[in-house]
Amino acid sequence: MNLFKLPRKLGVYEGEEVEANVGRFESYVRFGKTFISLPKDESAMEVEMERAIELIKEKQKADAPIANYEGEDVTKGVGRFGPYIKWNGVFINVNKKYDFDNLSNEDIIELIEDKKQKEREKVVQNWPDQGIRIEKARWGRHNIIKGKVKVELAKTVDVSKMSLEEASELIEKKAPKKKTKAKPKSKK
Repeated sequence: MNLFKLPRKLGVYEGEEVEANVGRFESYVRFGKTFISLPKDESAMEVEMERAIELIKEKQKADAPIANYEGEDVTKGVGRFGPYIKWNGVFINVNKKYDFDNLSNEDIIELIEDKKQKEREKVVQNWPDQGIRIEKARWGRHNIIKGKVKVELAKTVDVSKMSLEEASELIEKKAPKKKTKAKPKSKK
């Protein structure tokens, strides 16, 4: 019956509503649009406003930008594939040669520039007016991409000499067909 008491409104902090609730996986505190997981030994039914503010401040500190590069903030985090930095919407893995807890500005610049270089080398041909590009894929293969449509090519295809017309034909074959309404059958 206690679940009917959720979400619990704890108060207002920095002009945003703070509430405690139980989600699909665990208890959490919601601060505006930010969700902060509660430690396993704490319950949404027992957490108080003071503890919620502590958790909010910890989350704000963890999510704060660590640097700024080319006018975009750099933040860091840990995901299922390990530590990363995020810059301009791009996730950049931080390998073990770097001290993740103490990244220097030089390390951040090096990581971002390496990622930008990899992305530039990935594109073999590009026709931006048509929105079509050919990119390197894994294991010596290539992909032709237009929007959400991706055509995987065999290793034997020489993409360096492929024309826009050839690429467009392959995209057209792969693109999902537009659905047409069936004509109603006449009654006899």
